[in-house]
Amino acid sequence: MTFQPRMQNRIEGFSVVGEMNRRNWNGIVADVWDVECAPYAGGYYVAHDPRLFILLDMRGPGDSRVKLTPKSAGAVQDTVRRPISYVPAGMELWADLVDVQFVRHLDIHFDADIVGRRLMEDIDPSRLADARLLFHDERVMALANLIGAECLNQQPLHDLYGDGLCLSLIIDVLKLTKAQPRKRSKLATWQLRRTTDFIEQNCLRNIRLEELANLTGLSQSHFSHAFKASTGIAPHQWQTNARVEKAKRLLLQGDFSLPAIAADTGFSDQAHFTRVFRKTTGATPALWKKAHVA
Repeated sequence: MTFQPRMQNRIEGFSVVGEMNRRNWNGIVADVWDVECAPYAGGYYVAHDPRLFILLDMRGPGDSRVKLTPKSAGAVQDTVRRPISYVPAGMELWADLVDVQFVRHLDIHFDADIVGRRLMEDIDPSRLADARLLFHDERVMALANLIGAECLNQQPLHDLYGDGLCLSLIIDVLKLTKAQPRKRSKLATWQLRRTTDFIEQNCLRNIRLEELANLTGLSQSHFSHAFKASTGIAPHQWQTNARVEKAKRLLLQGDFSLPAIAADTGFSDQAHFTRVFRKTTGATPALWKKAHVA
């Protein structure tokens, strides 16, 4: 489903020159607006999604002021020192432009959930809620100018180009750092002992993950990760190893055929038993027996 930004505004004194130049990427929409302004122009804006407002060009003797309330003095916006604003979702802004003749600005709206999924992690809500108004950053402006040029390009490049530029800009403005791998907590000693004892005693049948998780009082996902953090292998591999150890003991006794050992250790047939045994030990049952029986 294509992301469509949702915005409310009440504006006056603006006349759009030509058409809006819009590009829609994966969870990101970028618009370049060329606007002629009356001697006084201004209005009110609020968006339902986070957005970036970047002033690319402004002409005229006057100035533009961005305000948090309609009656406040606000702060001057310009193209040199304060062209960039990050505006959180739902934040209300007012703008007053006096004796400004022309404005070109880039608006980038993005769906935080979609961008988070693309980054394979949720974006910290505090970063999304932290407004950054009227600042300058050379790297952000370089990206913004490239994005603006791509929006105006009559023969757009591959979608990955503009999409990558926008994603890079969002990462930079929100200062999204590389996530550190989460350290998985291990099972407590009693949980590990209870689990491994249960597997040893029941390894010949199919043990469900739910059974093991219930032994430790953990969810299945938590248990599975904690077991691997404790042992280095998954629960099902521990069970397979337990079956192979039982098979080794039977091989050393010398009185059982391979089909009988396969049946006694929970494998579906001799071929399955041989395949798993070789994968676990590096040798077939026959070769392993030959090497270990005096």
